[in-house]
Amino acid sequence: MSSPTIPISNPPTLSQPPIATPAFRTFLSRLSISIRQGFSQRRPWYELIDRSSMARPDSISEAATRILKNLSYFKVNYITLLALILAFSLLSHPLSLLALLSLLASWIFLYLFRPSDQPLVILGRTFSERETLGILVVLTIVVIFLTSVGSLLISALMVGFALVCAHGAFRVPDDLFLDDQEPASAGFLSFLGGGASSAAVAAAPAVVARV
Repeated sequence: MSSPTIPISNPPTLSQPPIATPAFRTFLSRLSISIRQGFSQRRPWYELIDRSSMARPDSISEAATRILKNLSYFKVNYITLLALILAFSLLSHPLSLLALLSLLASWIFLYLFRPSDQPLVILGRTFSERETLGILVVLTIVVIFLTSVGSLLISALMVGFALVCAHGAFRVPDDLFLDDQEPASAGFLSFLGGGASSAAVAAAPAVVARV
């Protein structure tokens, strides 16, 4: 009597991850480091709201001088304030927040960190890199300019900048001293420049590979 034949099945083939995991992890790691380094430059909040240092400027030129000095000193605090205003505006409009997050996820998963040797296939149709980029650009224009997302972001930023300029004009900067290693001309978004550069370096290999 012959022994029963045992069926042999091929092991399942592991599918390729939808995004380039190492590049994505590097991006998140560098972004996290840049944010931590930026927040290490944050000034104490009690200095920002010190009522004894508030005074009305005597002229427009004095107000402009105060704003520039306070921007250099409180730049991280001001950026945090802008971020909170943006977050509050988006959380109060969940549909706009969902649209913005969906747009960001589309760029991340469909283009920036998608493996270059893995074509985009939707409903059985394969899209080239140029077609994918074109669709994402058109989608970005539609979401930002043809929906309430763009007006929401612009209005939130305008409110934030108005608050920053008002505080900077009335906060007397005579008692504020910049660190020796941080020049006064560092700029409002100086520490964000490092974060943007790190993010660009992390995303560069995935983008260059498909060019």
